[in-house]
Amino acid sequence: PDERDMTAQEIIELWRDQIGDIDGVNQITFEAERGPGGWRDDISVDLSHSNLDTLAEASESFVATMKQYSNTRDVNDSYNPGKMQYNFTMLPEGEALGLTPDEIGRQVRDAFYGAVALRQLRGTNEVEVRVKLPRSERQQQSTLDNFIIITPDGKEVPLGDAAQVTLGDAFSSLERRNGRRIISVGMDVVPAGAVNQVLDAVNQDVLPELQQEFPGITWTFRGTTAEMQESTQVLWSGFAMAMFAIYSLLAIAFRSYFQPLIVMFAIPFGIIGAVIGHLLLGYDLSLVSLMGFVALSGVVVNGALIMVNYANRLLETKPAFEAILDAGVRRFRPIVLTAMTTFGGLTPIILEQSRQAYQLIPMAISLGFGIVFATAIILVIVPCFYLIMDDLIIKAGKPEKLTSNIQTTQP
Repeated sequence: PDERDMTAQEIIELWRDQIGDIDGVNQITFEAERGPGGWRDDISVDLSHSNLDTLAEASESFVATMKQYSNTRDVNDSYNPGKMQYNFTMLPEGEALGLTPDEIGRQVRDAFYGAVALRQLRGTNEVEVRVKLPRSERQQQSTLDNFIIITPDGKEVPLGDAAQVTLGDAFSSLERRNGRRIISVGMDVVPAGAVNQVLDAVNQDVLPELQQEFPGITWTFRGTTAEMQESTQVLWSGFAMAMFAIYSLLAIAFRSYFQPLIVMFAIPFGIIGAVIGHLLLGYDLSLVSLMGFVALSGVVVNGALIMVNYANRLLETKPAFEAILDAGVRRFRPIVLTAMTTFGGLTPIILEQSRQAYQLIPMAISLGFGIVFATAIILVIVPCFYLIMDDLIIKAGKPEKLTSNIQTTQP
């Protein structure tokens, strides 16, 4: 794969154009493995309705609408009515004759499929001899219409007098969720960055119009998009817990409720740098990128932490302005070297072209570019916030130092 000059998506597009439409084929789906989870639809919607015919019509309408979007590919549904079949329903007259559904089914099956009359061994193989109606009779509808059933007492009764025969669908599979019949409609989106745009159009326009046209229709999202949303919600919950943990640890270390906020101001700038890195390298934000954001939040505060901690130690002998200025000068080299060495260590992963590293590259971009961008900003922003916090404390009538653990004594 690393030696190809075409991606799997380009091959699929070329393949799709060469094949075109095939007569008699309802739908064609082109699949390619993408990542450890394999292939899945970018967007998958489960439609549900109490009436199967209405559900099938709604699914057909939804598929036709989504095919009109230029970004959608391989729009398909799971509705497969299967083959036609004959359904037999017992009549009271047949039950009065002592017939059962099993008995009627057995006789019809033996006539058309064959009843085993003899099993004979030939070496290690067993050969079955079946007796059934001639092929010419088995291919005629009239044979079933005039079929004769033998009752338990040996009487001959027409099939139509003992059971009602109706023609119906033989579903190859049935999908239910929460006890309701569903039809899944899936599609891919090209490019991948347009998934959210198509999803917004589906939520705001397509599905509400579908509900107006088919009252009672309901839907749920599944597939890659639904899993992405669910994973994102869990990830943001973990991110909130991580922020609380970072704040708590900083508050304990500084013995202050305000100074941790100065350090944590670096986190948004790190996320901005991660987004800029994705834009520069042409990568879309993904779940792995968000994982990089969470990891970045714990790393990007190091530079601000070193600067604020050093300034606090200088507050014993210097005012806040001189303390933070000296901290910026003295801690400049360690902060910059830490950021550059971290970015240098992540650079081989960012520049890697193999498929094995493809899933790790977004996280490396988030960490690398986020640290570099945040470091360049915090060298200017953190001293400003430090002095702003000092001014606010003075205006609030508390001229004491920023840290509560520093005490001055009068001689």
